[in-house]
Amino acid sequence: MSKVAFIGLGVMGFPMAGHLARAGHDVTVYNRTGAKADAWVKTHGGRAAATPKEAAQGADFVFACVGNDGDLRDVTAGADGAFHGMDAGSIFVDHTTASAAVARELDAVAAARGIAFIDAPVSGGQAGAENGVLTVMAGGDAAAFDKAAPVIAAYARMAKLLGPSGAGQLTKMVNQICIAGLVEGLAEGLHFAQKAGLDAEAVIETISKGAAQSWQMENRYKTMIEGRFDFGFAVDWMRKDLSICLDEARRNGAQLPVTALVDQFYSEVQSMGGNRWDTSSLIARLEKA
Repeated sequence: MSKVAFIGLGVMGFPMAGHLARAGHDVTVYNRTGAKADAWVKTHGGRAAATPKEAAQGADFVFACVGNDGDLRDVTAGADGAFHGMDAGSIFVDHTTASAAVARELDAVAAARGIAFIDAPVSGGQAGAENGVLTVMAGGDAAAFDKAAPVIAAYARMAKLLGPSGAGQLTKMVNQICIAGLVEGLAEGLHFAQKAGLDAEAVIETISKGAAQSWQMENRYKTMIEGRFDFGFAVDWMRKDLSICLDEARRNGAQLPVTALVDQFYSEVQSMGGNRWDTSSLIARLEKA
């Protein structure tokens, strides 16, 4: 068992850190809102730290799951950041969905301090975090990843190293690009079925056994039909992720016409007040029209 720190106790980080504690690791947590860290300690034991630096002191592994590039810089290389408390030879595993550029930047900063940095965004949503079945896409040093993988296994059913620093974030971009198109296709299909006078449930029961099947279809079609969008990943966060994808595409020359269009569709959902609706709410803009 290892001495670990976990920074960021949102809907993902709170249960992920809990799995680490249940696996027997010695866990110290930090959260910007201290009450959340106190609640975690009350539930899982361990201890709460006042700063990321304090949380990281003496830790073999430091994990983070925060909001964006700026938040990540603050909790790593900021004045009270974790890098300032970590020992040489320790490993920082970042589960934030952020840019590949910031992953490479922080990898260089960490390396100068003798620390390994792994960018390791996740897929599976809140349910995956709570059930300990996340998919982890990693970039960084292979030896460091091999050391971290058994610890990551506490909350992941799949963790794979995809390449050097930044490769994890790039793979998460592929994940979000694929999801965006799938959800829009499902929304349009359900909308069409209803307009055509079909029994949408019977349609999905049939086509989900063929080539149209997807996780989104199996897990979201019922709530989409019912107009309930309080499940999974929020529109605000999806737009943040798609912005990262589109920025990276401008750099590498990739063509993402569908992704750009779906991003605009999500902006329409936001204008309808759907900022915190989940991503399946794309069907709401079709029904509004």
